[in-house]
Amino acid sequence: MTFPTPLRPLLATLFLLPILAAQPGSASVAAGGAPAPEHPTLFADANLFAWCIVPYDQRERSPAERMAMLRELGLRQYVWDWRDRHLATLPDEIRAAREGGVTLRGVWLWIDARQDRIGHLGSANARVVATMRASGQPVEWWVGFHANVFEQPSDAERIATGAAWANYLRTATSSVGGTVLLYNHGDWFGEPENQLRIIAAAGPERLGMVYNFHHAHAQIDRFPELLPKMLPYLRAVVLNGMRPEGPKILPLGAGSHERRMVQQLVDSGYRGPLGLLGHVEDADVAEVLRRNRDGLSEIAAGR
Repeated sequence: MTFPTPLRPLLATLFLLPILAAQPGSASVAAGGAPAPEHPTLFADANLFAWCIVPYDQRERSPAERMAMLRELGLRQYVWDWRDRHLATLPDEIRAAREGGVTLRGVWLWIDARQDRIGHLGSANARVVATMRASGQPVEWWVGFHANVFEQPSDAERIATGAAWANYLRTATSSVGGTVLLYNHGDWFGEPENQLRIIAAAGPERLGMVYNFHHAHAQIDRFPELLPKMLPYLRAVVLNGMRPEGPKILPLGAGSHERRMVQQLVDSGYRGPLGLLGHVEDADVAEVLRRNRDGLSEIAAGR
C-alpha cells in the first residue's frame, strides 16, 4: 500500500513509538525533542476535509475541476461554502461530487436578519435547502449568524432567539436530513459558551457545533477550558495557524499556538474530522490546501 508523501513522516514516527516511548502512556519524542501527538486516526487522510474552497480560489474552478483537485490532494470530503454567484451551480456540484467519489459532507448557511427570519429563509438560503432536498442527500448544515440577529438587550433574550432559530432550522431541514451545526463566526454568537447555552435551551437532537480556529483567536488562552465543554457537541474542527497578534489566516505550522491546540485536541479524546482551510484571497486554493496539509503532517510528526 502506498501512502501520500505528506503522511510518510507521520507513519514513520508512529512505527517508532514502541521504541521511543520512555514508559507506557508517555509522549513520543520526534527529531529535535518535540512531543508528537499520538493518534494516527485523527490525522489520517480519511478524517480530513476541505473548507472555504469555492469562493476562495483564484482559478475559479468548476465543480468537476474542484473534485479533480481534491482527489489529486488525497482529500475525499469537503464542505460547500458559496456566494450568490455559486447558487446556480449547486446541482452540478452535487453531481460532480457523486461522480468523482468525493463526499459533500456539509453546506453553509448564513443567517442575516435583513433577509432571514424565523419561519422564513431568505431566497439564497431557501435555494440551498431546496436544492439539497431535491438531491435527496443529507448533509451537515453549517450555520453562521450575522450580529444583527442577536441585537436583543439581554443574554436571556439572545439565547431564546438562538434556540428558536435552532428549532426552526431543524424543522426546515428535516426533509433533507443531517445535523445543524452552530458555526463560531465571531460576535456574541461566536462565543462557545453562548452556543452551548443555545443547545441546552433547544435540546441536542440534530444539533451540534463546528469550531473554527481562524475565528477563535480571542479564545486561544481559554481553549483548554472550552474544549471539554464543547466536546460532547463538537462535530468538526477547522484548523489554522494561530498567532494572537495576527494575521487571522495563517498556514498550519506558521503560528505560535496551533501545535499546542492540536495536542489538546488529541488529549481530549476528540476523534471527529479535521478541516483544512482554503480561505486565502487571490491564491490557488490547491496550493493553500497543500501547505496546510504539509503543516499538519509536520505537527503530527512533532517537528
